[in-house]
Amino acid sequence: MILDEICAYKLKEVAENKRLVSIESLKERCGDVPEAVKSGLVLKKDNRIKFIAEVKKASPSAGIIREDFNYINIAKEYEAGGASAISVLTDKEFFKGELKYLSEIKETVRLPVLRKDFIIDPHQIYEARAAGADLVLLIARILTKEKIDEFFTLSHELGMECLVEVHDNDELEKVLETESTIIGINNRNLDTFETNLETTLQLCNRIPDGKIIVSESGIKTRADVLMLEEAGIDAILIGETLMRSRDISQKMKELFCN
Repeated sequence: MILDEICAYKLKEVAENKRLVSIESLKERCGDVPEAVKSGLVLKKDNRIKFIAEVKKASPSAGIIREDFNYINIAKEYEAGGASAISVLTDKEFFKGELKYLSEIKETVRLPVLRKDFIIDPHQIYEARAAGADLVLLIARILTKEKIDEFFTLSHELGMECLVEVHDNDELEKVLETESTIIGINNRNLDTFETNLETTLQLCNRIPDGKIIVSESGIKTRADVLMLEEAGIDAILIGETLMRSRDISQKMKELFCN
């Protein structure tokens, strides 16, 4: 399975990064970056659904998504188009990402920026904050409840928030036992990489009031946006739909026009 392959590689990658850059060095750098933006405040739905726009060059299932990958210009278009936050893929091996994309985007925009990666070790959380991230993705599928608690606490100590991602009821039950306040429902099955928006519709009613709900993946049309908005979703994360568009600004207008 793709996810198993990614996690096995990530163990090796993190071990190498620990050898190259110490936790102590990262802690020092964390003290030099501006205070993180409180992302929960900007992702809570008000008069309309919010959206997180994703910077993603490639994926294991789709290959290269955007050849013309000027990530700085893309981030500027996202901000100008009304995005509430920007998600940046930082996994290099499978998604052709870079941590520097996040830090350079954060220096360019005023929006909160999410580090989207397969986080399995505290070292990656320190890396995220040192790069300027405002929040990090935690994937319930690959983490125990204890690890979610540990990473959630560390992230908050560093001033960041966590988008904690689930795909099925078992994962949701695990996350609801933690203090997680921003819960992402991934419509993409991480075994098959197929998407189905019914995943969000089936799980969102099981999430108690007071949580911020983010629907992720597979959102392609204005009708999809309206359906999720009517279901009470606070925010949606859109990547491939925007990244494949020849005119990102126009696509955002199509998706979010009133």
